[in-house]
Amino acid sequence: MLFLVALFFIKNKTVFKNQANQEGLAYGNETLESFVNKDTDGDGILDWEENLWGTDPLKKDTNDDGTGDDVEVAKMKAAQGMSVNGKINLDVESSETLTETDKFSRELFSTIATLSQAGEINQETVEKLSNSLVEQIKAPSVQKVFLMSDLKIIQDNSLQAIKNYDSALNNIFSKKPLSTDRTVIDILNDFMQGEEDVNVSVLVELDPIIIRTGEIIDDMRKVSVPESLASLHLEVVNGMQRLFENLKSLKLFDTDIVLALGAISQYETNTDSMTGAMVNLNNAIQAKIK
Repeated sequence: MLFLVALFFIKNKTVFKNQANQEGLAYGNETLESFVNKDTDGDGILDWEENLWGTDPLKKDTNDDGTGDDVEVAKMKAAQGMSVNGKINLDVESSETLTETDKFSRELFSTIATLSQAGEINQETVEKLSNSLVEQIKAPSVQKVFLMSDLKIIQDNSLQAIKNYDSALNNIFSKKPLSTDRTVIDILNDFMQGEEDVNVSVLVELDPIIIRTGEIIDDMRKVSVPESLASLHLEVVNGMQRLFENLKSLKLFDTDIVLALGAISQYETNTDSMTGAMVNLNNAIQAKIK
């Protein structure tokens, strides 16, 4: 049963690789830079930045008032706390309410303003800033990590206890099986239609998967785990938790693109990690039963 769950997350992974023309699910540097540096209307304000400030990435003058978006955005930056020396006053809005995109954008604006005043903006600097955004996206976001104390561990390592545990796991994964008609990879394939084009509407299909994955995690924390299998069990729980957070972050593509792209970058690594943990647990169970 553990293998079936793993296959649900990784089924047809090679199809996704070929379609996205990438090495795995993660966007490569070139693709990320192309996506991040996209300026559809050519007004000097990047598309993702226009979304941040509420202007239309398809129009140079969103409200047709004769004032270009570049000027409007400059005014909004000033209103948000960008001082003369280029530093951002994050106290204008509690940092706890800012998305990862907000935080990174404000830090980026501050850096660019400071460098511009110092006359240090050149092609090399631009490339470094672009690379810093790529690294920010690739960097794993803060994850919830479960500890041994979060599990229900029993001291009984007898054959019967192992069999009971194995049966309990099968019950967890079989009571509400994940549909195999549309896997996560199928949804991501439809979501990422090209290097720059995405279909955000398809992400709603992740909702039942997210809910079911969360239920599995909760059930696995409540099952009685023989002490000899506790560490392997914990690895599976945390592996599923990472995927759970990946999928939730993907749903935020419209509102927090840095977090969402990070989830895409980390998804394959996390699926591989979870699959490995499941294989190790399954092998240990079978060895003890035999």
